Amino acid sequence: MTTITISVRGLVEFILRSGSIDNRIQQAPADAIQEGGRIHRMIQKSMGPDYHAEVPLSFIHHADNYDLLIEGRADGILDKYIDDPDAYDAQESFIDKPKPAPLIDEIKGTYRDLRKMEVPVDVHLAQAKCYAAMYCKDRHCPNINVRMSYCNIDTEEMKYFDFSFSYEEIVKWFDELISMYLKWSDFEFNWSGVRTTSIKAVQFPFPYRDGQKDLAAAVYRTIVHGKKLFLEAPTGTGKTITTVFPTVKAVGEGKISKLFYLTAKTITRTVAEEAFATLRKAQNLRFKTATITARDKICFLDENERNCNPQACPYANGHYDRINDAIYDLLAHEDSFDREKIVEYATRHQVCPFEMSLDMSLWADGIICDYNYVFDPFVYLRRFFAEGKKKDYVFLVDETHNLLDRGRDMYSAFLRKESFLELKSLIKEFHPSIAGHLDKCNKAMLELKRNCDGCTVLTSIDSVINPLNRLAGIISEYLEDHSEGPCREDILEFYFDVSRFLTIFDLVDDHYVMYSEFAENGDFLVRLSCADPSRNLAQCMERGRSSILFSATLLPIQYYKKLLGGTEEDYEIYARSIFDPERLGVYLGVDVTSKYSERSPQQYYNIASYINSVVGARSGNYLIFFPSHQFLEEVLYIYEEEFYDEENTELLVQRDYMSEEAREAFLDRFSTGNDIDLSKVIHMDLEIVEDKNILGFCVMGGIFSEGIDLKYDSLIGVIVVGTGIPLVCNEREILREYFEKAGFDGFDYAYRFPGMNKVLQAAGRVIRTEEDKGVVTLLDNRFTAASYKSLFPREWKGYKTVTTKTVKNEITQFWSEKTGD
Repeated sequence: MTTITISVRGLVEFILRSGSIDNRIQQAPADAIQEGGRIHRMIQKSMGPDYHAEVPLSFIHHADNYDLLIEGRADGILDKYIDDPDAYDAQESFIDKPKPAPLIDEIKGTYRDLRKMEVPVDVHLAQAKCYAAMYCKDRHCPNINVRMSYCNIDTEEMKYFDFSFSYEEIVKWFDELISMYLKWSDFEFNWSGVRTTSIKAVQFPFPYRDGQKDLAAAVYRTIVHGKKLFLEAPTGTGKTITTVFPTVKAVGEGKISKLFYLTAKTITRTVAEEAFATLRKAQNLRFKTATITARDKICFLDENERNCNPQACPYANGHYDRINDAIYDLLAHEDSFDREKIVEYATRHQVCPFEMSLDMSLWADGIICDYNYVFDPFVYLRRFFAEGKKKDYVFLVDETHNLLDRGRDMYSAFLRKESFLELKSLIKEFHPSIAGHLDKCNKAMLELKRNCDGCTVLTSIDSVINPLNRLAGIISEYLEDHSEGPCREDILEFYFDVSRFLTIFDLVDDHYVMYSEFAENGDFLVRLSCADPSRNLAQCMERGRSSILFSATLLPIQYYKKLLGGTEEDYEIYARSIFDPERLGVYLGVDVTSKYSERSPQQYYNIASYINSVVGARSGNYLIFFPSHQFLEEVLYIYEEEFYDEENTELLVQRDYMSEEAREAFLDRFSTGNDIDLSKVIHMDLEIVEDKNILGFCVMGGIFSEGIDLKYDSLIGVIVVGTGIPLVCNEREILREYFEKAGFDGFDYAYRFPGMNKVLQAAGRVIRTEEDKGVVTLLDNRFTAASYKSLFPREWKGYKTVTTKTVKNEITQFWSEKTGD
């Protein structure tokens, strides 16, 4: 018999929710779960010998074709007969000596002012009533008491709400709740059968490329063994479908219940959607996927009108009254809950599209989303991970090289001294108490500022943390008491920043460096820098069964494995490229450099000359990547003055900020035959001339250096200027010193490895299919050093060194051999 399981909390929060989305109601800080656990333990220990904490309870409803298991854990049960399951069955004892009714205690830690609580929160009470009904059904007790115990996390003040129910009352209520959910569990049961049958029939949708079957098998074995796999899969190995297919198979075999496809960029989310669409179309796969799009990108309101409360947004107003109908409608009619479908159904039912996408994830077999929703301590999907328990999920982490810096950012925080004074000046007339605490925090920051010598590592910041905690408490109380008021938005935004800092401070350990510094504009900052995010990322991945971390550039693999939470027991694979390495010419320009100390007009001229020679060897489309916008502008100026043939060449330049339309127009100019949407070109002031060379001047590590797929003649060459190493700054020097103290090569970890990854990503734009031919020219004499050559992919073993005088002949010869021209 199939069993469908739902938690008590999940049941009541899904079936009984109602009303509107309202961001004016203060949300609990990210550390509320940990603090709530502390409150639970404190109360439970104080309740005496007949009080039993964390009692697991469950109830099975037998439906026609399956069992519905409802389970949870009561915070506390006060019952001296708890160890005697038959104590309430002897009915005569109720006449002679009635036994006292058991009490179900539901404990909630809160930051709310308990004096203003007149009734318990509906879903909190419903949870307690579920436990009471389950206990009654199991023990047959004629009456039962329910207590809601609220405790203020800051003050530890308590408030209780007590209720009494007869067996008939509580069981009838519970049975009605179950009957409301059967529509959903019936759907889940029926869908599970349809999905599993289809998965069993699914075959790999393409002829296996060389080594691809082994990769798919390695992914499957990793899932079965519950490990992590670090996979470098060069372009052409089909890494998306090769990881998705065996994971879907594992779902069909009941080894996992859900997969998460995690990405760093929107474009790779599209690639994942296409992989599932291919399996649906080619193999008749039935598999529901939900794509979570960022709130700001999917919101129906204009940016300046965006506010998630019922007064400002008609979709927020009454959202919870309509959302379940919207979910069922989409669930019954579509298998892909992508952005377009979410928008369509959210519009139809007048609900918030972002919140709807989160809800659809509960019913999806696969979830496609940003890294944040699994790894970020402030954004992660609490509906899946809040309990911290290990589940049978698989995490497919695409473009894994991006997770390192993203992980550092997610688990780092900073305070800016000037923000305390700015808020104080803004609110002192309206909120003198908050202003006073802001002043105390500013004075503590001032003391650190006086002792800061440009950049200073700190061993303790308790002098700041103590007044900051008090400030957070005062602001929390204000926000709870005032849904509106002068400067409330400014106070709320500041409160989020403070809460983030305090939450990250609780995570600080030997993987962190605390330091103070002066920003370029003179602002004083205190930073909690997560130098090594491995522990935090590993803890997140422990919430699932297995993680597959893959990228086209994951060298050196031990570097990424160490910093992304891998262990010696986890697996690693370097997949061999299926492409003929002879179809790619790799050239190292040995008479130029981007080294900061050697930059000069002559160097800029030489690099511009290289660009002219490479393009002169064969006309076509090229991307040229620079270490910075400033460097780009220097070379661009000389190129335009000395070499630019306006009649035959078109220049496109990546700007500091580009709208989505401008980005698309930039890439459209590289499409085969230079096809382009004329409406987009208007925004870029581009002149349309067919059959020109297209030269894109870009910045390494930017929006055009990864995640774009320019096949065939869309791109025949990439020129990379420099080794990609980050500029020397406090942050990088802190990392270098941290890893040197840990016994590693600090320069490699802080500079060389991250820089080389940018180079490899940029170079990877050239060969995208087995038919492609192209050249990669690396312009920096440092590439000839062993420390850099050791990081070259094996496909580059045939590289050649060139100079400004020889490069054109060498590349001309390459094209002659490959094309017969």
